[in-house]
Amino acid sequence: MIYLGPGGTPHGVSGTKRSMKYLAEEGLNAMEVQFVRGARMKGSTAEDIGEEAKKHGILLSIHAPYYINLNSEKEEIIEKSKERIMKSARLADKMNAWIITVHAGYYSGMSSREATEIIADNVVECAEKIEDEALNVKIGLEQMGKEKSWGTLDELETVVDRTSVAVPVLDFAHYHARYCGKLKTKEDFEDLLKRYEAIHQGRLHSHFSSIEYGDKGEKKHLDMEEYQPDFRKLAPLLKEKDYDITVICETPELDRDSLKMKDILGI
Repeated sequence: MIYLGPGGTPHGVSGTKRSMKYLAEEGLNAMEVQFVRGARMKGSTAEDIGEEAKKHGILLSIHAPYYINLNSEKEEIIEKSKERIMKSARLADKMNAWIITVHAGYYSGMSSREATEIIADNVVECAEKIEDEALNVKIGLEQMGKEKSWGTLDELETVVDRTSVAVPVLDFAHYHARYCGKLKTKEDFEDLLKRYEAIHQGRLHSHFSSIEYGDKGEKKHLDMEEYQPDFRKLAPLLKEKDYDITVICETPELDRDSLKMKDILGI
């Protein structure tokens, strides 16, 4: 099944809880709750949102705070980053959001191999806590769109191989931007999906938008109709898959562009 929805509250809607009914009435069935400025929600509020999402058939995910760096030169930043991941995970469990998307960190002057080893150790530590607390949530490690940010597919694979709690999150725009316009043809999208399937078998959580980029990667997200990359070339490939797929729209138009994706998919 394909789940479609926005990364954040739809335009004109006040609050996450009210978004559930609104999205369902639009014909959408997913939403990524944005904790990007901090996971400050009360547990009771998370439970209310989860109940409302279940009532209206909305699959929830969470985007963890941006202020995470599991490879900082400062140990206190790493510790606070792990705390933010765990706080997001606990709220996700209460909300029945199956995954938290995480920007894991930066290279901080290290090689890819060195940074990956440190980030992997810290992700595994969080994964063990998630298992110890019996939280029903995955850590979604997102592909990143800037060359200074840790998060290539090869790097994600190394971490995912060490714990079943961590899964890769495909961000088609980030991939396109990091490699200076890599996704041009249907075959380019197909190759990326095959690479994902070699890393992880099962449910795919992904982000999509058009994107402006330069020599060092992403600059800003753009509306769907910029077609950079072009969702029309990805859509038929998604429909062929036999695993569940979530596509979170990260364009400035949010649910409006999610509905355009739905039209392109013909679902």
